[in-house]
Amino acid sequence: MSQTYIVVDQAKDWSAFLPSDRVITFTQYLNLATKSQGRTRIINLCKSSKYLSDGYYCSLLAESRGHHVMPSVRVLNDLSKKDLYELEISHWLPLLAKKLATPEAPMELKFHCVFGKTILPEMKEFARKLFESFPSPVLEVTLKYRKEWQVTALQATSQRQLNDAEETLFAESLEAFSNKVWSKGRIQRAAKFDMAILVNPEEAMPPSDDQAIKKFIQAGKQLGIHVDTIGPKDILRLPEYDGLFIRETTNIDHHTYRFAKKAEGLGLVVMDDPQSIMRCTNKVYLADLFNTHKVPCPKTRIVHKGEKSVEDALEAAISYPMVVKIPDGAFSKGVIKAENRAALTESLNTLFKKSSLLLVQEYLYTEFDWRIGVLNNKPIFACRYYMVKDHWQIYQHSDSASESGGFDTLPTFEVPRRVLQAAIAATKPIGDGLYGVDVKEINGRGYVIEVNDNPSIDRGVEDKYLGDELYMHIMSEFLRRMQMKRGDTAN
Repeated sequence: MSQTYIVVDQAKDWSAFLPSDRVITFTQYLNLATKSQGRTRIINLCKSSKYLSDGYYCSLLAESRGHHVMPSVRVLNDLSKKDLYELEISHWLPLLAKKLATPEAPMELKFHCVFGKTILPEMKEFARKLFESFPSPVLEVTLKYRKEWQVTALQATSQRQLNDAEETLFAESLEAFSNKVWSKGRIQRAAKFDMAILVNPEEAMPPSDDQAIKKFIQAGKQLGIHVDTIGPKDILRLPEYDGLFIRETTNIDHHTYRFAKKAEGLGLVVMDDPQSIMRCTNKVYLADLFNTHKVPCPKTRIVHKGEKSVEDALEAAISYPMVVKIPDGAFSKGVIKAENRAALTESLNTLFKKSSLLLVQEYLYTEFDWRIGVLNNKPIFACRYYMVKDHWQIYQHSDSASESGGFDTLPTFEVPRRVLQAAIAATKPIGDGLYGVDVKEINGRGYVIEVNDNPSIDRGVEDKYLGDELYMHIMSEFLRRMQMKRGDTAN
């Protein structure tokens, strides 16, 4: 069971808010039992966070006890030195300057951010960015204008410094952030761990459909994991959880990568992790990785936009038809088959507008592609994805709709051994996360096409053979990793 404590200097410091048995003094926290049965969160509201102050020791002791604390010692140290936080903030100052009026004379502006929010509308985006970089319940920000706006001071402080309007915002934000921790009637859950699944209701082709997400939640419940679904705007909720499962199509220049980085930095078990996203979402990286580690794959060339006589070089290495790809395409998007030189030139010209590097591969005809699901470098499911009728890919996109071919789901022991070997060889240099490896089988040999870091797992497709066991298997791996993080290997 998870529990949250709000630590203040003295009990009277909480007099402006509803009483709660979750509000304790720093002295009480010192005497709190260090071993708890579940995840413990500490919201440190001590007035001073200076080195060796009560507030500093509160965060330090919380981390030594394995509690998740806000602000962390790292954040307190970063805020204690202007050159540390100034470097981060400098990237946002141009955005801030656009929001603020240009005064006629030097002036100073001081305000507070509470859980990434502020009562000043023009500071809304700035407050959110501050909280993402320096997670603290209350931040005091001082801005000065002398020819240009600058942040001259930034420090963690307590709710005692807030005015009436800010106190109201603080209470509302704390309630939303900590799930009403001060409610005496709060029902504690029996779950030992809390986990978030990142989904995006607006995504046209998500990795998992609603029914599959429900199955993950049910499996988590059976294993003692409380699972919430969160959306693209919920990055500030990550400190509530022990694990993050990304069920949205990932990319580097995308909020999914920021979620993964943030979760990893907070110590959560995250799948897939930032390194896997970085490696899998770029086909140029995968091609080079496969070459280095001798992973069986089609003949491949990486070509540069400024390369001369590129068609001649490609024709010398690869026979027609060739497949031209942008590095970060997904679901068969950004992929063109060139049957001859004219088509190759047109394909290169089209896709070079999107990327300075492209991937060109030999075209290997097969009736279907194998998709091998791999978790922790072990195969867990296998599907045959068939090509769309009268088309050469498993997906066909048009302006009005997207179409996919049929599928078969098989037990992994019925998959040709060399196909499984190729899939495992492809994932080992990437990591130990959850991957979907696309493999073409020709004459009993497997050729790896690509590795996906968040493979499709839809109800009635990838789970058709294993059923609920597939969801239990994946959630059990989350449980194992969360237990290892906590040092709890019992059960």
